[in-house]
Amino acid sequence: MSHEPYGPSPAYDATYPWQPHSAPPERLAPPRPPHPPLGHHSDLRVLRSAYRWQRRTASLTALGYFTLFLVLSAFAPSVMTTSVADGLPAGLLLALLQIPVTWLAIALYERTARRHVDPLADRIRKQSELDARREARR
Repeated sequence: MSHEPYGPSPAYDATYPWQPHSAPPERLAPPRPPHPPLGHHSDLRVLRSAYRWQRRTASLTALGYFTLFLVLSAFAPSVMTTSVADGLPAGLLLALLQIPVTWLAIALYERTARRHVDPLADRIRKQSELDARREARR
């Protein structure tokens, strides 16, 4: 039975009393990388906000036009029934313009992805590959 109130001391962890005492292993602090870990990297916040802006821009372009079309249909039927060209009502023209507006939203999404989001994602991907290689060497 041990005389210590909470069991044997950590310095003596032998199972039998005749075993030699072993010193606790020295723990060295792991070397810190020259940059913060990727999970706390500010580029991730920038990437998330760029992606969020990209989604909002494309979504608001397409949905905004569609909402405008619905509001005009519901509250301004006189605008929708006016003739724009020879027998072509404004409502039909606005309905047909939804296809090019949707294409515009897709093109906007692609353009902002190529200009803002993809370069950030590539930089983060390269940094994480470097971090993984450094970690594998340890």
